[in-house]
Amino acid sequence: MDSYVYILSNNKNEILYVGMTSNIKRRLYEHRNHLVEGFTDKYNITKVLYVEYSNNIIDTITREKQIKKWNKSKKLNLIKKYNPNFIDLYDDIM
Repeated sequence: MDSYVYILSNNKNEILYVGMTSNIKRRLYEHRNHLVEGFTDKYNITKVLYVEYSNNIIDTITREKQIKKWNKSKKLNLIKKYNPNFIDLYDDIM
């Protein structure tokens, strides 16, 4: 089963959110349009900075838990490795 780990941020890249989904387009659309109440809605976290694909849901769950445990600096380094300019990847994915 296709699955994804993703990292979102607010416009100033101050707050990071790590999530996972089996439907990346639907989930990012929900975040972008504030369709789900919670942390991302409250803090306007809609900027897509990182997406990682897997075809194994167990690996995706493990990876999400791993990244969530990291401190902010380590998460930012992961983003910088693949998206050094912190460009919003939303339009590329959609």
